[in-house]
This record gives sequence, C-alpha cells and structure tokens, in this order.
Amino acid sequence: MSAFKHSLQLLRQNVFWEVLRHNRRAALGLFLLLGFACMATVGPLLFQLETRSDYLLRFQAPSWAHWLGTDYAGRDTLAQLVHGSRDIITIAFSSALITLLLALLVGTLAGLLGGRLDQWLMRIIDIFLTLPRFPIMAIMAGLFSIQDPFSFGFVLALFYWPGLARGIRSQILTLRSKDFIEICQLMALPLRHVIFAELMPNIVPYLAINFINVARDAIVASVGIMLLGIVPLSASNWGMMLNLAATQTGAIYVPEAYPYLLAPIACIVLFQFALMAFAGGLEEFFDPRLRG
Repeated sequence: MSAFKHSLQLLRQNVFWEVLRHNRRAALGLFLLLGFACMATVGPLLFQLETRSDYLLRFQAPSWAHWLGTDYAGRDTLAQLVHGSRDIITIAFSSALITLLLALLVGTLAGLLGGRLDQWLMRIIDIFLTLPRFPIMAIMAGLFSIQDPFSFGFVLALFYWPGLARGIRSQILTLRSKDFIEICQLMALPLRHVIFAELMPNIVPYLAINFINVARDAIVASVGIMLLGIVPLSASNWGMMLNLAATQTGAIYVPEAYPYLLAPIACIVLFQFALMAFAGGLEEFFDPRLRG
C-alpha cells in the first residue's frame, strides 16, 4: 500500500484527530494556522486600513480605539498587522509551492533516470548549495525590483529547491529498488504510471513536511530582506513595519510605540511556532512509530 493510500486510510480512521487530541502542541499549531488564515482572508474585511496620516495621533499607546496603538503616522497598528498578514502568507506558501515543484522535477528526473543527467543535475545542486543563500537572495530581490508577493516567493524558491531536490532524489533511489517498481518495469508500464501512480504517492509525507519547513524558512528570509529595506512591498507588511520602526521613524526610542515594534515580531514568532508545531503533528500522523 502506498503512503498516500495509507494516509487516506488513517484519515478515515480518525487517526489525524487522535494525533491532535494527544499532541496538544500540534493542535495548538493547527489552531494558530487557522487563525492566521482567517486573519489574512476575513480580517481585511473587518479592519479597514487607514491610508491617511494624522500626526496628532502619532505613536498612541494601546486603547479601546486602537488596541495595539498607532504608528508613526497615526494609523492603527492592528489594521496594518491584519492587512500585512496576506503578503506574508502569500510569500511563504508561494515560495514553498514553487520550491516543491522545482525540487520534484529535478529530484525525480535525477533519481529515476540516473546516468549523465543525474551527474549534471547533482553538480548544479552542489553549486547552489555552496552559495551564501541569504546575501544572494537579498541582492536578487533588489535587482529584480520586486513589486508583488508572488515574485518575491519565486526569488526565494530559486535558492530553496536544491536541498529538497537532493532529498527527493534520495527518496526516489530508495523506492526504485523496491519490488513494486521492479514489477512495473517487468510489465513494461509507462514511465508516467511509475512516477504518478507508484513513486509520488509514497513520498507524499516527505513532501508535506518539507512544504511546511520551506514556508517557515521563507518567512524568515522575506522578513529579513524587507527589514533591510531592499523590498519595500507595502508599509503594512510585517517586515516593512519592523524596518520603519527600527530604522526610519524612531519608534525604538518611544516607549508608547513599543506595541508597533513588538506586534509584528510577536506575529512572526507565533506563525513560525504554528508551522513547526503542526509539522511535528504531521510527522506523528505519517509515522506510526512516533504515535507509539
């Protein structure tokens, strides 16, 4: 039975919910992820983003009118957090998706076909893995003058796929020696059947967990690049909020402005924790040894 079919069987047996019931950390992670999803989709409809400046309300402390205070231009901090979450989530998951597709293509071709193609692809991967990733990502982000989250996610993915491709290649090489693959070869089944019906379902758990890990890494990289001011997507983006608070508006010197500085940091930490915690729950779901 493939890993994918086994996972569907576990879902039908409510094993996933049993894992969440016993693994409170994973349950909390899922709850937080759902909260951030609602924040990015429903939140902007509930919290209007004020674009006008009112310097009389500059760096107001938290109050009933402004739960997290105001920024350097008198705009509501909570509304900016809510609207900025959409960019962060889009960057994280678009980067993870593009990384997954590139790594799947390269890793599957290298592991399944082998030979000269495998050697050349591994050399290319080795070159990428030796590069100082964050500085080059920052330089490329500045050179391309990124204007939208999807382009940002694509630039990040260009440097995340090599490591995952090497891992997928290892998974394919392990599966290629299994009996069911040899049976497919003896039956002269087409390559597309071997890839999509036999190999891919068996590496679904590996792909799912690494998808979350890449999304987590992409958040850190994107916020770091925006903190440097290289990609000024929007003032409400969490990375740009940190950049404005720390380097341009003097918020770090105004005690009343600390909520404006600390709120995006808290959201980034919570989002990172949610992804890590939920990834741990997925590992437990896919691996019966961990459930034991």
